[in-house]
Amino acid sequence: MLNNVKYVDIVKWIATLIQLIGYGMTGLNLIPYNIYFFFIGIFLWFAVGFMWKDKAIMIVHVGAFISLLIGYLNA
Repeated sequence: MLNNVKYVDIVKWIATLIQLIGYGMTGLNLIPYNIYFFFIGIFLWFAVGFMWKDKAIMIVHVGAFISLLIGYLNA
C-alpha cells in the first residue's frame, strides 16, 4: 500500500493532523502551544503547495504565517 502513497500525500496528512491538533488546543485554551502547532502545519502545507507547484496554496499559507506571527508578537 505504501508503494502507492506519494511523499506529498504523507506530508499533506501530517500537516492536516498537526493543524487539527492546533485547533483542538485553541479550543482548550492551550496558548501559546496551539500557535506552535499552527506554525508547523502552515510550514508543511506551504511545502505541499511547493511540491504541487500550487501558488494559491503557497500564498494563502504565507499570508496565514504573517498574520499569525504578527498576532503572536503583539500578544
